[in-house]
Amino acid sequence: MPALPWTQPNTPEPGTEAVVMASRLEVRSLLQVPGFFLASMAVWRQARRSPGAYGLSLKADLLSRTFWTVSVWHDKAAIHAYAAAEPHRSTMRRKRAVMKESTFIFWNAAADGKPIGWDEVERRIAEERTR
Repeated sequence: MPALPWTQPNTPEPGTEAVVMASRLEVRSLLQVPGFFLASMAVWRQARRSPGAYGLSLKADLLSRTFWTVSVWHDKAAIHAYAAAEPHRSTMRRKRAVMKESTFIFWNAAADGKPIGWDEVERRIAEERTR
């Protein structure tokens, strides 16, 4: 599946520094991919409506059972508020049992509305996974 296009739900003030959050989520079996995909779409829609979200994208490599996310937020408090709200909170609790591996990383970047490229996301996550 191709990546969902970069979406910019809120416009940051010029010159704003933001927090980027990226993740790599791998489910245990191909049988769990459809349910995880549907759950991912629900939390994607939630993120698009969340205060403090400046940009986001989602990519699913269905045959490799791997889902990738990247999002840009006003600050870590906005990320935590999103993660603690429904449906994200209960969805992630339910889906923990099907997870094989998860990696989450954060870094600061300019909130200029430009998409964060998948090459950069994958490079940073690979570096984190080798630590």
